[in-house]
Amino acid sequence: MHCTRKITDDLTWVGANDRRLAMFEGVYSVPYGVSYNSYLLADEKTVLFDTVDKAVSRRFLENVTYALSGRALDYLIIQHMEPDHSAALEEIMLRYPNVKLVCNSRTQTMLKQFFNINDIDKKLHLIAEGDTVCTGRHTLSFIMAPMVHWPEVMMTYDSTDKVLFSADGFGTFGALNGALFADEVDFNADYMGEARRYYTNIVGKYGTQVAALLGRTSKLDIEMICPLHGFVWRQRLPDIMSKYELWSLYQPEENGVMIAYASVYGNTENAAEILSSILRNRGVKSVMFDVSVTPASEIIAAAFRWSHLVFASTTYNAGIFVTMEALINDLVCHNIQNRTIAVIENGSWAATSGGLMREKLGKCKSVSIIEQTVSIKSALDNAQLAELEAMADALISDMENTAGV
Repeated sequence: MHCTRKITDDLTWVGANDRRLAMFEGVYSVPYGVSYNSYLLADEKTVLFDTVDKAVSRRFLENVTYALSGRALDYLIIQHMEPDHSAALEEIMLRYPNVKLVCNSRTQTMLKQFFNINDIDKKLHLIAEGDTVCTGRHTLSFIMAPMVHWPEVMMTYDSTDKVLFSADGFGTFGALNGALFADEVDFNADYMGEARRYYTNIVGKYGTQVAALLGRTSKLDIEMICPLHGFVWRQRLPDIMSKYELWSLYQPEENGVMIAYASVYGNTENAAEILSSILRNRGVKSVMFDVSVTPASEIIAAAFRWSHLVFASTTYNAGIFVTMEALINDLVCHNIQNRTIAVIENGSWAATSGGLMREKLGKCKSVSIIEQTVSIKSALDNAQLAELEAMADALISDMENTAGV
């Protein structure tokens, strides 16, 4: 059996979907599953772009066999060595013993780390930036993309059909569910959140490298993008590219306030709720997340989306509440920048969480922390409503001053 999809006359999707996976990489929840994309180019020479995760390798191998229609496989282009894209490599080599592995020198090193294949070097066709492989009608060139998001990553450009095979770039969480192309779904309504969550959590740390890569790919005439996860882009390419430009530069997509709170008995939550209501009443968008309930990957994605961030945490064991501390550490590791931040703390006898949060967040580049910290002792006092109003004033004033900057 097989489940393939034609992309062009010469190009076929031969990947597979995993709808049973709960946690991608053991970290990121994927309630809608994930796709592992692989593509077969059938020219005078046949070319396979990457393989798939071991969980879906059987379906993938059936798809490759069908798409080849009895032909041999000439090339396997390895764009990314992460096992969700390379796990079926050995099986491909067993089935097609004369296949040449097209890769760069960094991939060569990783191949030997992941696999124990005899005489592996003899099976390689090593390439570097700008090298080309002609398959007949098609000419493929290679673009090194180090640290987007592993050091060996590269992309492939087919100048004949103007297709960019983008490795993990422009990917999206979620199984394909019958649709292969982004224009076959309401992408902005149904999938942009998963595209943002994918980028910010998987690639977000490496904005500098992504921005540099975008500068190089902007010189190419691209009519289609084929990523290793999610939908193929053949229409409205500027939509996803403009998002990548913002994300890579750590610029917010929208003016508004994201409020993340950690609350044990509801008092810190109440302060966050009141602040959100004040902002909403004054026409400012705000979204709220309970860090003990919402996966960190969703909150990190929201932090990349919104211009202003508020962190509200109870003090716990003389420190930051555990789930809030984990979130902030994660956010700092993902290199969040260019944000204005406010802090609310709570502590019945020693409110220390605010200062500790400010210290951690202060390590981020181009982050401004609002001077006003609302410090609660057990529960919000009526007199402190003015402090929340002042915090809202400061957030709105900063938003107005930075609008359009």
